Amino acid sequence: MSQRELVVLGTASQVPTRHRNHNGYLLRWDGEGLLFDPGEGTQRQMLHAGVTATQITRIAVTHFHGDHCLGLAGVIQRINLDRVPHPVDVYFPASGEVYFERLRYATAYHETAVLRPRPIDDPGPLPAPGARFALDAVRLDHPVESFGYRLSEPDGRRLVPERLAALGLSGPAVGRLQHEGAIEAAGRRVTLDEVSEARPGQKFAFVMDTRLCEGVYELAEGTDLLVVEATFTDADARLAEEHGHLTAGQAAKVAAEAGARTLVLTHFSQRYPDLGRHLADARKHFDGELVLAADFARVPVPARHRP
Repeated sequence: MSQRELVVLGTASQVPTRHRNHNGYLLRWDGEGLLFDPGEGTQRQMLHAGVTATQITRIAVTHFHGDHCLGLAGVIQRINLDRVPHPVDVYFPASGEVYFERLRYATAYHETAVLRPRPIDDPGPLPAPGARFALDAVRLDHPVESFGYRLSEPDGRRLVPERLAALGLSGPAVGRLQHEGAIEAAGRRVTLDEVSEARPGQKFAFVMDTRLCEGVYELAEGTDLLVVEATFTDADARLAEEHGHLTAGQAAKVAAEAGARTLVLTHFSQRYPDLGRHLADARKHFDGELVLAADFARVPVPARHRP
């Protein structure tokens, strides 16, 4: 199983259907599990997907419409029931803090876990203690305050075995070189740059309910995996604009212009039992890896770019 993958728990928009649960997405990123927009029924979807409460390290809510947050109460109580041993950070728009508190304490239960609320007042970097990535919030355009999320891994370097072998470097010497940046070897000073190459950090973005705006482009820029709402088809662009949503074509055009590698479309209106039109609209603009999300699908973060 990929160490970095998106587990789709639900793909419906306002109204769930027999085949689409309300929203819910778990991003597995090495040892972290970021749960985005847990809608109603998320706890049960987790069970079917093999996701446990202990795997959740952070929760991110884009906005406080019910299809994006009504599952929060059950998930929080499950985190406490299972006595999750690590703190869980919860990110959400500060303007909706009253809704967060109501969901957090919707019923009586025994608190055993550490939940750290992280209300967002303004776009920008978010506190992410212990993370090996940066997490940013970007403002979107919806009838209620909404933020998208972008995860960015720092750039690094990758050792090139052929270069190491040419200099006779192996074992502890390689470890020293990585730690110190330069060592004496093969009768001269060898630097880490000589035996390695750039390794671009991977990027992920989560874009939910919004009209087309600058924030969508900012989130999507250069992503390896981009998750975007596509509530409507292009034929219903007027409805999308009225209700603060994107069409499949708009989402795909952004992905193409932003250089996204894998595009995941989701958050489909109940008016579309078939998604063939979504696919056709998206393919007019985006010819990369394209996924129409389905409940319980698993989408791997694509392999790293070679420089």
